[in-house]
Amino acid sequence: MRRREFVTLLGGAVAWPIAAPAQLFSSQFRKVAVLTGYVEGDAEAKRRVASFQKALEARGWSVGSNVQIDYRFAAGNYDRIRSQVIEAIELKPDVILASGTPVLLAVQKIAPSIPVVFVQVDDPLASGLVQSLARPGGNYTGFSPFEFSMGSKMLGVLKDVAPQITNVAVLLNPDSKPHAGIWRNIEAAAPGIGVRVTASYVGNLPEIERAIAAQAKQPNAGLLVPSYTLANIHRREIIDLAARHRLPAIYPFRHMVAAGGLVSYGIDPAEQFGDAAGYVDRILRGEKAGDLPVQGPTKFQMVINLKTAKALGLTVPHSLLSRADELID
Repeated sequence: MRRREFVTLLGGAVAWPIAAPAQLFSSQFRKVAVLTGYVEGDAEAKRRVASFQKALEARGWSVGSNVQIDYRFAAGNYDRIRSQVIEAIELKPDVILASGTPVLLAVQKIAPSIPVVFVQVDDPLASGLVQSLARPGGNYTGFSPFEFSMGSKMLGVLKDVAPQITNVAVLLNPDSKPHAGIWRNIEAAAPGIGVRVTASYVGNLPEIERAIAAQAKQPNAGLLVPSYTLANIHRREIIDLAARHRLPAIYPFRHMVAAGGLVSYGIDPAEQFGDAAGYVDRILRGEKAGDLPVQGPTKFQMVINLKTAKALGLTVPHSLLSRADELID
């Protein structure tokens, strides 16, 4: 049930149903490469890509008529990014839609002259990918899924849902500069919220499993999962582990709560994929990526899974229920 709206990397080319046969393409076609870190066939990946294509079609770009779109998926295998990016570049795309910082960094090293619209890149300024947010310069622009204050907001929401927690582990990417910023924000806010936080740096599934098992041994323990490609790919395992160890956990996206997670606070990534189509359209029509400002999130949603709350023995306060955008029974 909807409540209200808060305002404020590449497994190989995939023949998606929305793509046209290769033999239909000719020199009149513009070419777009979509490079992501998702798993081929993942329902959430399909939803995001479909949002992009639908928005692009609404702007007059029709697959099989005037545009070719090449989709590639990394399935979280960062070791294969370079070769897969090279394969995509060989198709000579006019513009690239790059999802995730590792993908964008690979494109930057291999083909810095191709215009890129990015999504799911947490802090392009700190990563040195743009000169400024208002005037990115160079060939990159796009959409960031977060602001640093989201870390403390997520921690506050988790404490509201599960007031008994006093120890929270935060799953972090050991190679991410933006995650370092998120951690500083969470660490600074923790004393005022009444919790002790621990940084758990995880780079693969076994490390995730060990971190959650260790956190479960803490008294009054909870878990915070920020936006993270690895965590999204292994969301099923994380959600199951949190349930098994009876850990109240907060996630960045609604689909994680729909899959059984307790609560989420963040954006709808599919919306930013749709927004990215607008930038791709403008670049295909002659505008420069570096002239288009990087945009941050403007809408945030809180979703609570009442069934999961009940299984954890939690009674969600009425004040929080009234703030939620959606309650999943």
